[in-house]
Amino acid sequence: MTHQIESVTDYMSIKLITFSPDDDIQYATQTLLSNQISGAPVVDDSGKLVGMLSEKDCIRLLMDGPYNQRPGGTGTVSDYMSRNIKFLPASTTIVEAAYEFTNSPYRRFPILDQGVLVGQISRRDVLKAIVKRKPKVKHVPSTWKARVPA
Repeated sequence: MTHQIESVTDYMSIKLITFSPDDDIQYATQTLLSNQISGAPVVDDSGKLVGMLSEKDCIRLLMDGPYNQRPGGTGTVSDYMSRNIKFLPASTTIVEAAYEFTNSPYRRFPILDQGVLVGQISRRDVLKAIVKRKPKVKHVPSTWKARVPA
């Protein structure tokens, strides 16, 4: 029996909140808060992925004001977004995505199909895959035979 490994496209979110590089950073920060998300892709007018905006990026708002001797919290998304974007291709398996999460600090990866943003996979999405893939066969060590859990 072969077990087919699912793709990230089976678990990724496709209804994404995205930002434009020209969006006001205060608007973007409020959007993250009101939607209870920790980050979102930034796309240009053609829908091309140009950055990611995270809570961590937005926290810089508090520090930038006093440092630059101006009121904090002003600017656009492009002033704060991360431009060095780690993404996963749509052909990535859920196991490969799990590997990427365990070996990086990222909480989410945009998913690209031939360069086009088609979704986003998060750590939580991988956890959902783990629960769904729960083995149906119990593997109990032989030393436990007398006390097999129910």
